[in-house]
Amino acid sequence: MTMNAPTVTFILGCTGAGKSGLGLALAQRLGGEILCIDSMTVYRRMDIGTDKPDAAARARVRHHLLDLVEPWEEFSVARFVEAADEAIGGIAGRGRSIIAVGGTALYVKALSEGLFEGPGADAAIRRRLHDEAAAEGWPALHERLRRADPAAAARIHVNDARRIVRALEVYELTGTPITELQQQWDRQRRRYDCRFIGIHRPTEVLSRRINARVRRMFDAGLVDEVRGLLALQRPLSGTASRALGYAEILAHLGGLTSLDDAIEQIKINTRRFAKAQRTWFRRFRDTCWLDASDDTSAEALADAALARLQV
Repeated sequence: MTMNAPTVTFILGCTGAGKSGLGLALAQRLGGEILCIDSMTVYRRMDIGTDKPDAAARARVRHHLLDLVEPWEEFSVARFVEAADEAIGGIAGRGRSIIAVGGTALYVKALSEGLFEGPGADAAIRRRLHDEAAAEGWPALHERLRRADPAAAARIHVNDARRIVRALEVYELTGTPITELQQQWDRQRRRYDCRFIGIHRPTEVLSRRINARVRRMFDAGLVDEVRGLLALQRPLSGTASRALGYAEILAHLGGLTSLDDAIEQIKINTRRFAKAQRTWFRRFRDTCWLDASDDTSAEALADAALARLQV
């Protein structure tokens, strides 16, 4: 961290935990502006399914890093960090507090600690690995990864082709497991003066909140939003088409599943995603976690956060 680096207060938590409400309350009390640390809210026209802050919230507090690219564009963590650094510089220059509200743990980590500097992609290795997967199946490559890097295999799903290929590619190029290289990256470097506040709600409470959130999205017109995306002049990027809530509706509109089944699948997949988020956020060891029940308000969480931050 450089001298006089801006202070960034990160609000962490699973999908449905109430991060946006807490971030809004803190920003209003501290005279701050909000960074949205989310890999999907960067896409224009994808508002309902990403639970993007609405016009009323944006009128109350200035938000950054929303609607950066069109849904047919790919977007990387490196581009995100570049845009976030620019926003942080502007907010700090205005003398405002910086509140970073995020559910995308990789983006939080990259912004607070920097990007993992692995070797560049090798097209020949990737082609060969994909050819081998076509012949042998992804479970065979996952088993190869398990032998080379058991820790990486334990956290990478057997069907997660992109991450399996990257982990094997790094091992071939460096002779070092990607887990070991990432642990070198995990040495708690800080790019800013970072403070972390997390919201923890019991699993059963979070599940109810997720189910209610999914229902609200459908009531707000999620299916029509996806239809509008399909009507664009260019097809959705791979990242946008795989987004939680959108992939399931695309399957429904493609005749692969009923609407009721799509709704239930979104609930199930969102709960799974929340579980994965819990695991990721444990890596931020200096996070101050706030326990919340089903009826704990954003204002009550803000009171607790300010007391912990000693503001």
